[in-house]
Amino acid sequence: MQLERFNQLRETYRNWVDELGSLFIEAFHYLALFVIGASILWSAIVAFGGMIAQGNATISDILLLFIYLEFGAMVGIYFKTSAMPVTCLIYIAITALSRMLIGDIQAHHQIDMGILLVSASILLLAVSTRVIRKPTSDNS
Repeated sequence: MQLERFNQLRETYRNWVDELGSLFIEAFHYLALFVIGASILWSAIVAFGGMIAQGNATISDILLLFIYLEFGAMVGIYFKTSAMPVTCLIYIAITALSRMLIGDIQAHHQIDMGILLVSASILLLAVSTRVIRKPTSDNS
């Protein structure tokens, strides 16, 4: 009888600790997402302010804003679904490489092996999004 009572108390305590741990994890999750989202917004505002102060926006500046937009979308998707949207990371990488490619071409005005490698990387990432999004076929 004593052992059964002890096991009941232990199970009640374990359930209470599990619920408290889950609450702490969820609170940290929301706090971290809020901090990340606020940091993205702050960075985008600072970048946009720099464009205004400069008096114009280059293609590289606009692509940077798209990168911030994609990061914000990724945080929003993660907030709603608690699943990491891998395709958003690939889109960010494609945009970042495109930005780098445009900046390199504007600065050097010549074609070299680096441009070819960056272009091949963009193609590989684009193909990977297709592979990830392709539904599995049922060949049974």
